[in-house]
Amino acid sequence: MNAGVSSSAPPHRPKSRVLIVAAVIVVVVALILFHLLGGKKTRGGVAAQVVGTATATLGEMPENLNELGTVTPVATVNVLPQLSGYLTAVGYQEGQDVAKGQFLAQIDPRQYEINKQQAEAQLAKDQASLNLARADLARYTQLHQQKSIAEQTFIDQQFTVQQDEAAVKADQASIAQAALNISYCHITAPVAGRVGLRLVDPGNYVTASSSPGIVTITTMKPTTVQFSVPQNALSRVLQRLGTGAKLPVAIYDSDNSRQLASGTVYAIGNQMATGTGTVPLRATVPNDDETLFPNEFVNVQLLVDTQKNAVLVPTPAVQNGAPGDYVYLVNADDTVSVHKVALGPSDGKNTVILSGLAAGQTVVTDGTDRLSDGATIKLAGAQAAGTGNAPASAASTTGKQHSGWKKKHASADSSAS
Repeated sequence: MNAGVSSSAPPHRPKSRVLIVAAVIVVVVALILFHLLGGKKTRGGVAAQVVGTATATLGEMPENLNELGTVTPVATVNVLPQLSGYLTAVGYQEGQDVAKGQFLAQIDPRQYEINKQQAEAQLAKDQASLNLARADLARYTQLHQQKSIAEQTFIDQQFTVQQDEAAVKADQASIAQAALNISYCHITAPVAGRVGLRLVDPGNYVTASSSPGIVTITTMKPTTVQFSVPQNALSRVLQRLGTGAKLPVAIYDSDNSRQLASGTVYAIGNQMATGTGTVPLRATVPNDDETLFPNEFVNVQLLVDTQKNAVLVPTPAVQNGAPGDYVYLVNADDTVSVHKVALGPSDGKNTVILSGLAAGQTVVTDGTDRLSDGATIKLAGAQAAGTGNAPASAASTTGKQHSGWKKKHASADSSAS
C-alpha cells in the first residue's frame, strides 16, 4: 500500500515546477514593461534646458600670428682702441646719448707725434736726394745726346731718380700713417646712440683691440624686433610680402597685457632653423619714446591678412568631440541638432566657420554641457556674434518669434483635428 502511494506522488512535482517557472517569467516581463514604460514617461517629462544663444553673422576676421620676440638694436658698437697708449681723458657720462662723431676718450698722442716728425725729416732728406738725382739726370741727358758719356751711366742715373722718387713716396706714406695714429688717439663715437657703463678709467694703459674696450654704444631709436614664424605659416607671409604689402606688427610686454609699440616687417631670413622649423623675421619700430629696451623679451602680434565677409560665431559655441568640431544648431521647434563645422582663424572672442554654418543661423553658446542631439531647449536670449549681451528688446523679439511659430502650428493642429 505504501508502495502504491509512493508510485503515484512523483507526477505532481513537474506540474508545480512549471507553475513556478511561469510565475517567475511573468514577474520578469512585468518588471521589464514597467521599466520601459516608466523610462519613457521619465524621458518625456525632462524639462527643457535653458541655454544662451547667438546668431552667426558676417564680418571681418584678422589673421594674426602671435610669437615671442626680442628687441634687437639697429647697431651695437663696442668701441675698441686702435693703438696702444695711456688713456688720458674720458669725455662722456655713463648712460649719455651721444651723436655720431662726438668725443669719447683720448689716448696720449706724444709718441705718435714724434713718429710723424721723424717721418717728415726723412721725407725732407729723401726729397733733397731726389732733387739732386733729377739735376744729375738732366745734365747726363745732354751729355748722352752729345754722346759724351757712356750709355750705361745715363741709364744708371735714370734708375737712381726712380729709387729716390720711391723713397719720397714711402716717406709720405709714413707721415700719413703717423697722422692717422694721432687721429686714433682722439676717439669719437662711430654711431649715434646711448653709451653704457664706463669700461676703462683714465690712467690705464690700453692696447690695440684690447678687451673689453672703451665703451659700448647702442642705437635706441629707431630699433628692431626680431621674431620667428613657423614653417606652416611661412607661405602666407611670403605671399603677402611678395605683393608688396606692409605687414604690421604690434609689440606687447612680456605678460602680454599692454601694447608697447607698433611697426612693420622689413626683412626675412634666408634659412629655416632645422631645430625649430621656424624662419626669423625682423620688424622696424620708430621707438621715439624709447619704450622698447635693447634685448628685451616681448610678445609680437603679426597681422598676416584679414578675411572679409567671414561667418563668425562666438568661440564658446564651438565644441569638439567624437564628431569633430561641431556646434549645436537651434531648430525652429526649440530643439538642437549637432552640426559639424570647419573652423577658420579665431581672435579668442569669435571664430570663423569655413563651412557647415550660414550667417543668420542660431547656435548655442551657453549650457552646451547639458545638451545632446535633439534635446529640447529654452532660450535665455540670443545675441549676434561679435556683440556683447543682447538688449532686452532683442531677447523679447526672439521670444515673440518663437511664440508666433507655436501659435501658427497650434492653429494648424486644431484645423486638422
